[in-house]
Amino acid sequence: MKKNLDQWLAFLESNHPTEIDMGLERVQTVAQRLNLLKPAPLTLLVAGTNGKGSTVTMCSSILNVTGMNVGSYMSPHLHVYNERVRINGQPVADELIIESFEKIDEARAEISLTYFEVGTLSALYIFKKAKVDAAVLEIGLGGRLDAVNIVEPNGAAVTSIGLDHQDWLGSDINSIAYEKAGVYRAFQPAICGERNPPSRLIEHAKSLDANLLIKGRDFDFKRTGDKWSWQGVAADGQALNFVDLTLPALPIENACTALQLLIQVCPMLTLDEINLGLQNAQLGGRLQQFAYPYSGILDVGHNPQAAKLLNEHLVSQPIKGKRYALLAMLKDKDALAVAQSMPGIDKWYLAGLDGYRGQTCHELGNKVSGVIEVSGKYETVADGLDGLKDIITNQDQVIVFGSFLTVAAAQQWLDTLGAQLQSNAEVEG
Repeated sequence: MKKNLDQWLAFLESNHPTEIDMGLERVQTVAQRLNLLKPAPLTLLVAGTNGKGSTVTMCSSILNVTGMNVGSYMSPHLHVYNERVRINGQPVADELIIESFEKIDEARAEISLTYFEVGTLSALYIFKKAKVDAAVLEIGLGGRLDAVNIVEPNGAAVTSIGLDHQDWLGSDINSIAYEKAGVYRAFQPAICGERNPPSRLIEHAKSLDANLLIKGRDFDFKRTGDKWSWQGVAADGQALNFVDLTLPALPIENACTALQLLIQVCPMLTLDEINLGLQNAQLGGRLQQFAYPYSGILDVGHNPQAAKLLNEHLVSQPIKGKRYALLAMLKDKDALAVAQSMPGIDKWYLAGLDGYRGQTCHELGNKVSGVIEVSGKYETVADGLDGLKDIITNQDQVIVFGSFLTVAAAQQWLDTLGAQLQSNAEVEG
């Protein structure tokens, strides 16, 4: 009997003995059987500890403004699997994903693949079938041995480098930098959004004769009020400047990196195309603002580096009142370091997360109590958002962050509240 999408996803989750199985041989073999190693004429890879999703989204949006059909692949999703695979910003239909799963299952024959490996092949299959002009692909874990790295890109970016996935990538920053630099290719643009990157990234790029461009050395940005300027390197090696750029809704650090990658592979980009692409670029859960029932921001940041960037954004956007944090994190994340990275918070509230990697608000509180003063604890994110309605004023702001699961729960709460508001208005009308 033909499986629906949920049945396929359940099958894929249980079909391989391990969730992560580093190495490219198995997935590359299946990709070759399906001719997927070049999913689009223009193919870009984006790796990094933080900022990958924002960079993919802004690259895709700007390319789409130029008239290209653009496929983008990111993970994880917030609500439905389809969010991972988009064409021109829109999630693809169940039927197309199911078709790709069926073709991959047939082509793999005796080869066992992980959930993520099948998902990657699925995205490549869909982009090839749709004949997109460009494919912008996020690296899920590391770079060198990640399934996405089987493709032949025209350029690649490493957005940032921090201590993450140390069980798989190494225990020190140089080892992790080397793994992420594995997305670079010989003689191709190799963009690094990390200022003063570890030496092994630089050495690896040089060994490939890749065209390495580093933020702070070769390209950079400057914000002035509600505008920003960008200085970088054109495809012909000449210095290039853009002024009066539109501030993106997504982090400007990632916009800077995205722009340097695009300028290298699409030298004819205009200022108008860049501005419109940045205006159009939206990604749920990344500095996502909401205004009802109170002012707030949702952010999926779940490590110290992401928290630092979030804090910098808050500092750049002063408010009249206080900032309240509602923090909920998975138990395998460094909650203490995240809390230390957020001095811009005035009052802290904690919430629990369900699932095998989740933790209660009390467990989270035990980890952060030495760094922050906790004003309240809630069993769930929804409980916390409900509780804060009675606490904050119209001059305050709530920052909800710590995990994709945290943001997903908050979005669901906001959607439910909005639906109730609309229903009440219809009744009164």
